[in-house]
Amino acid sequence: MISKMELYIVTDRKASRGRDHMSMVRAALDGGADVIQLRDKDLSGRDLYALAREMASLVHASRARFIVNDRLDIALAAGADGVHLGQYDLPVAAARSLSPPSFIIGVSVGSVEEALAAERDGADYVALSPVFSTPTKDDAGPGHGLEVLREIKAAVKLPVIAIGGVNAGNVTEVVAAGADGVAVISAVLGADDVEAAARSMRELVIRAKASRAGA
Repeated sequence: MISKMELYIVTDRKASRGRDHMSMVRAALDGGADVIQLRDKDLSGRDLYALAREMASLVHASRARFIVNDRLDIALAAGADGVHLGQYDLPVAAARSLSPPSFIIGVSVGSVEEALAAERDGADYVALSPVFSTPTKDDAGPGHGLEVLREIKAAVKLPVIAIGGVNAGNVTEVVAAGADGVAVISAVLGADDVEAAARSMRELVIRAKASRAGA
């Protein structure tokens, strides 16, 4: 289980404006990122493994958690803390059967039904994807909206992450709707100062969670 996940960064070469994965991750970690997810659809398995090994070392030195997108084999071989699966990836139950007990499995969901299924099959967290429409993930489809986020949060006991179109302008309402943390790409990795953007976003999430708890 991930104890802290206020700020969850997903790597993306395009959103990073051509800057390399490692420098972006280093800056995000310096800004307080709790979780780093390696996502790169273009690398070969061999190159992804090499990058994952290097990134795992960097992330763990910062006491954050390291997740690999889609590829359970790469995640296990590289010493990652977990894997993040989509609805068309390896089923959660199968991934759980192949993983050690402490291994983290996250799942992208788009409905209460998918969230409940992920919880039943052994997921550690779910991510509503996308909350808002976003150009960063071409295959994500239209945004599900804050009402679906509220419904999922009410239905499951797992932490719920919001991803897709989340930025400094809407993160407060996203957290108010029930998100335990936010996964961002361009809002941090597309900034001129990635470290400062990460720090600011995390502070906004923490402040919004405190307001929600006091409401």
